[in-house]
Amino acid sequence: MDPAVAALVERIRCASESGTPLRIRGAGTKDFYGEPPRGEALDTGALTGITSYEPSELVVTVRAGTPLAELEALLASRGQCLPFEPPHFGAVATVGGMVACGLSGPARASVGAVRDYVLGMTMLNGRAELLTFGGQVMKNVAGYDVSRLVAGSLGTLGLIVEVSLKVLPMAPAQATLKFAMSQAEALRQLNLWGGQPLPLNASCWVEDAGVGTLYLRLRGAVAAVEAACRKLGGERQDNAAVAPDWTLCREQQLPWFLERGERELWRLSVPQTAPVLDLPEPPLIEWHGAQRWVRVAPGGGERLRQVAQACGGHATLFRTAAPTGLARFSPQSAVLQRIQRELKRQFDPAGIFNPGRLFSDH
Repeated sequence: MDPAVAALVERIRCASESGTPLRIRGAGTKDFYGEPPRGEALDTGALTGITSYEPSELVVTVRAGTPLAELEALLASRGQCLPFEPPHFGAVATVGGMVACGLSGPARASVGAVRDYVLGMTMLNGRAELLTFGGQVMKNVAGYDVSRLVAGSLGTLGLIVEVSLKVLPMAPAQATLKFAMSQAEALRQLNLWGGQPLPLNASCWVEDAGVGTLYLRLRGAVAAVEAACRKLGGERQDNAAVAPDWTLCREQQLPWFLERGERELWRLSVPQTAPVLDLPEPPLIEWHGAQRWVRVAPGGGERLRQVAQACGGHATLFRTAAPTGLARFSPQSAVLQRIQRELKRQFDPAGIFNPGRLFSDH
């Protein structure tokens, strides 16, 4: 057994026997997400390296502690990418953290989420057993798809050792169009365009000084992108000039995010067809209407949950400057709570992994 894995096995075995909580940690760039981390740190930093890469097969296998930037650089050198554009939230973000948090960037509504690209995984469960699920092809899933289940579980089911990911070629062409639009008009147009054969990839609507602007990114074949630009109109942006802005959007570094101050940042996940919502201020809208970021003063989150639930969605407390008594994630139904408990019991019977991180156990 690899020495780094063997050391983790022993550490988990001892923790399981003693009931010692462990806080799984890559580089800590997403420690703010979810309930506050607790327990002794269990570092995945020794699990580095890209163990297999087959560009012709569009598959890469990489160890959990590998810097995400290193993986993306390798893929880019072969004209490939992680199309879901995972946010880093720090220069040292790791691949394991990317999968465990399950966060996706601006293109998510068009290309899918992190879990849609997870083909297989090796992980350590709460019994210190090394388990392998899935593989390196899309047709290998039989029974429960554990690999994708782990995506977004915030390390509560086990420690990711290695993951196999589907990658895609970079699009031959892309363009960003800029439109002066109100929020209602932008949502209406996004819904209209979504029903047409257009190479939509990402969108971002934001209001600045009372003026609403929609940015629409197209990606695909050259002919498709050019035809869409002619059809949609708008003000075409220079690709080189606008590319950093899409990265800033992904990393929540746009001025709209930086001006948050002491206000909480909430993420509303709603149907793309949801209308303009009754919110304290105009949100920043992504994913063609499905993701709406809202800044509110502490204590205003419960109303946001009610607004999101009323239109068939949910609200997550994404960032906060101070502790709050409100759960970060929306409360689960009784059925989902039972499923969550059973999954936790099967994978981590002693409850040592990231206790309370996904849902508070206080």
